[in-house]
Amino acid sequence: MKKKALLIGMLAAAAVAAAGCQNYEKIQLGGVGAEAGADAGAGLEEAGADAGQGAGTGTDAGQGAGAAAGQGAEAGSAGPGIPQAEVSANEAETTKETAPVMEDRDETVYVNATDLNVRTAPGSGAEVVARLDTGAELRRTGYSDSWSRVIYNGTECYVASQYLTTTKPEVPETAAPAASQTSAGEVGLNPDWTYAGYAKITSGKAMLYRAEGENRKGKVVCVNAGHGTKGGSSVKTQCHPDGTPKVTGGTTGAGATSAVAVSSGMEFSDGTPEAKVTLAMAKVLKEKLLARGFDVLMIREGDDVQLDNVARTVIANNMADCHVALHWDSTTSNKGAFYMSVPNVSSYRSMEPVASHWQEHHALGDSLIAGLKGVGVKIFSDGRMEMDLTQTSYSTVPSIDIELGDKASDHSAATLDTLGNGLADGIELFFQN
Repeated sequence: MKKKALLIGMLAAAAVAAAGCQNYEKIQLGGVGAEAGADAGAGLEEAGADAGQGAGTGTDAGQGAGAAAGQGAEAGSAGPGIPQAEVSANEAETTKETAPVMEDRDETVYVNATDLNVRTAPGSGAEVVARLDTGAELRRTGYSDSWSRVIYNGTECYVASQYLTTTKPEVPETAAPAASQTSAGEVGLNPDWTYAGYAKITSGKAMLYRAEGENRKGKVVCVNAGHGTKGGSSVKTQCHPDGTPKVTGGTTGAGATSAVAVSSGMEFSDGTPEAKVTLAMAKVLKEKLLARGFDVLMIREGDDVQLDNVARTVIANNMADCHVALHWDSTTSNKGAFYMSVPNVSSYRSMEPVASHWQEHHALGDSLIAGLKGVGVKIFSDGRMEMDLTQTSYSTVPSIDIELGDKASDHSAATLDTLGNGLADGIELFFQN
């Protein structure tokens, strides 16, 4: 018997080796499926919870069919905490999922779903490397009725064919709610918000403050104290929502498709961390804006907030009327203030949401520079410097990274007060125009 078993095992191994990379193993497991995005191995559903008809039920398709076997749910339909039926040894055996035969293609396609899973192999059990929203652009190199082979971030990946289209779909805009519709208090990242799925550090909370008095303007200004997320420099997020590479250098070089989630920032010439000064500046600006009747969304009010740059931007998109991120540059010439403008690169300015909002970003930046200049703040060059930023790439409200000086700049309380007056003047100017 032992010799017979050994012979059978050797024949099975040889058969697998001969099949090459066309076979993919899938382990049948009980319980609710671990993936948030649903998908289909045979023309069934691939989009995430927003697009899936049966998301959260444990089926890949929400249609009661397993992606590999074509029958039954891939993972039991019971919810968390509900005992699962025992799985027999036969049911738990590894099954083989054969990759579909694909037609060669070389075409541009677009995602037509929310949270579409991008996988390492054409099977519902394969690793998910990303989730893409409506309008994301991909190059398709292979096609079958069930799966498409695409190039994502320079790597060959797979997505469900039924959620790709050769015609670019209309990307819905997420409007910020009116100030009067939202209560003051803590604000966390809602995973259903557009682009929220691209954030990696999301457990922190922003704080919304309401102005009081007859001068209340009904406008929410997001004040984002740059840096200040512990562990942020060891995590990376996607630079652009469509997966294309950066078009300028910076903390992350041009050509990169992912960037540090939140950098730690520089140190001033006297050794003070930038994150400490941006926080002090944010608190000064908050008080000045509240006094002028603006509501204020404070992204960070302490040394640490567990929100990366994508999460901060998405919260601002949905809770504020404009977004101002406070920074100082890493140079040492005391060169003055400027804002990070949208690079004059056609591919970048035509990418959503940049295409629909970059002129608003510039209008906000120009107003801030005018306000700073009006109180005597030194301005660098013409007050702007082109930079491809994660913040800009995901912003759907007027949004600017303002650099208020550099390592050699004075950051005393008196200087921060002057800067606060200039920034508040600039914000008032922006909303008057």
